[in-house]
Amino acid sequence: MRRTRGKRSRGVYGGGVIRLCLLLLAGLTAAGVFLLVRREEPPPEPAGIDAPVESESPPEPVPEPEPEPEPDPRQETVEALLRGMSLEEKVGQMFFVRCPDVGAAETVGQYSPGGILLFTRDFKDSAGQWLSLEAFMEKIDALQAASSIPLFIGVDEEGGTVARASRNPNLFPEKFPSPQQVYSRGAEADDPFQAGMEQIRAVETAKNTGLHAYGINVNFAPVADVCTEPGDFMYDRAFGQDAEKTARFVTLVVEEMNSAGVGAVLKHFPGYGSNRDTHDGIAVDERPYEEFAQTDFVPFRAGIEAGAGAVLVSHNMVMCMDDALPASLSAAVHSVLREELAFGGVVLTDDLSMDAVKAYAEDGSLAVLAVQAGNDMLITSDCASQIPLVVEAVQSGAVEQALVDAAVTRILEWKYDLGLLEEQSKG
Repeated sequence: MRRTRGKRSRGVYGGGVIRLCLLLLAGLTAAGVFLLVRREEPPPEPAGIDAPVESESPPEPVPEPEPEPEPDPRQETVEALLRGMSLEEKVGQMFFVRCPDVGAAETVGQYSPGGILLFTRDFKDSAGQWLSLEAFMEKIDALQAASSIPLFIGVDEEGGTVARASRNPNLFPEKFPSPQQVYSRGAEADDPFQAGMEQIRAVETAKNTGLHAYGINVNFAPVADVCTEPGDFMYDRAFGQDAEKTARFVTLVVEEMNSAGVGAVLKHFPGYGSNRDTHDGIAVDERPYEEFAQTDFVPFRAGIEAGAGAVLVSHNMVMCMDDALPASLSAAVHSVLREELAFGGVVLTDDLSMDAVKAYAEDGSLAVLAVQAGNDMLITSDCASQIPLVVEAVQSGAVEQALVDAAVTRILEWKYDLGLLEEQSKG
């Protein structure tokens, strides 16, 4: 009995253990196969696999701040002066006043004109004798001392028939000849034009260096009119050559004036042509606009490009531009100068005391008409009545304040360019 039980017991136990081991082995093998199979399966595709994958873009570079512009001393000086001026002072700057016989310094102190224009009498004393150099310089110093803003001191020193300063032998050894006379000195040279121009250069250098030394900072020259006929009123004062040669003459003169520190005034826009004298009556110019564009404008363009600071407008009635008003009182003519010729400097009237324009201001407000037309400066011997009339026109709205401010800005800019505002810029 014991053997039988012992055999069963050993058999069952041993067989069970073996089967258990086999089952475990089979389980482990199956698990390994399952794991291998799982490893070989491709990973699941993410949703939207066909959509493009956006990569992170680098941050946009932060732009560097713009450098601060360098201050413009010219603009700063002009704007500071303009801010500190009263309406009366601004309007005063718009007048280029013929120097009074008496009380000139008092007139300057009272009305603050922008400039004083000297005639031959102003180079003489009360007895009619030529002023000595010392006496003349004292006169100029007194005028400047009376003005809170440095004055333009102007003169007509074209040479020839129109020569104010050089008639005084205490200032210049002889009266300057006309441009035509100077130019003719080169007639015998191999290249008469070039030789003549060199003669003009030498005279212009001496003339403007002298004017500047005596305190005269504006010369109402050169004459830019194209006049080739000896019978024309303006012929003796003009260069007397065609438009291209006149343009080269004007360029040379303006360059020499700029070098000497003397302001140039191109005259008489839009071109005098063969018209009569406007000192004693109206001159009507009936030429077509094309002639002005092809001929008269050529020397003015040259002078503007050379750096002329001012252009003087004539009293001629130019029918193709304005058939109702003289050029000096015509907004249309001023528009041609500003837009067609792109001139950004100071525009002046011819003398408002001339007979050619007197009839256009029945109430005496000729200066108001001139400002409304677009002039920056008005030449007159009657600032005592004309300045208050312009002030009243601004106050009433007949003349825009902005028009006055723009004019005075151009005037002060020209003064700065001529070195007259040096002390203000330092302050």
